Amino acid sequence: MEKFLVIDIETSPLPWDLFDQSQQAYLLARAESPEEQEERKKQMALAPLTGFIVCIGLYLLERDGDTVTERKRVCLMNDQTDADRPGDPHELEQGGKLYLYSERALLRDFWKFLVSEECRGAHYITFNGRMFDFPFLMLRSAVLGVRPSVNLMEGTRYRYERHTDLLDEFTFYSPQSIGATRRYNLDFLTKAFGIESPKSHGVDGTKVSALYADKEYATIADYCLADVVATWKLYQVWERYLKF
Repeated sequence: MEKFLVIDIETSPLPWDLFDQSQQAYLLARAESPEEQEERKKQMALAPLTGFIVCIGLYLLERDGDTVTERKRVCLMNDQTDADRPGDPHELEQGGKLYLYSERALLRDFWKFLVSEECRGAHYITFNGRMFDFPFLMLRSAVLGVRPSVNLMEGTRYRYERHTDLLDEFTFYSPQSIGATRRYNLDFLTKAFGIESPKSHGVDGTKVSALYADKEYATIADYCLADVVATWKLYQVWERYLKF
């Protein structure tokens, strides 16, 4: 029996006024025009010291021979409160459950889940998790005073166990801007392999911050879980044809 856990996060910039004058100057260094400064502020979502976790999508599956069984499809959502525990889960239109509570609490529960009996021994699957999701999760947890239960960054740049990062695999660990190992986004790759894109319902990562400000939590959760489902399907393609 094999276990697989597909992980994806969505993030957003921290409020600008949380940073003092010297920090703001540091973040906007060499950004001269208003357009450049605005773009720099949007990019704050990509770093755990300037951005925060909107949600974590988790997709747990078990495989016994050719039989794959879905065990869990959940989205842990930061609902902009200090709630330490989620209320009853919300059933999502696209399948899965949504839990709403604070960023710190959802991170605490995420790390507990990774070492739970249900998840123990699972192989992690991501798209760009090695360079984004995993370091963000670990560093953001530290900022909030939550100790990770697992070192998601163990190993080296080119060799790490218990984790398949499909961005690395589809670029053969040598992503380029052009050529045979060009770095494509998940939307492009899924379409190339005949998989429904998670962006097919009109939401993508650039819209998350605005949706979050409007408290459109279910819409974000549906998008995040569509990401993990598409990532799993892409993993199956890679495993069948390109894993050696």
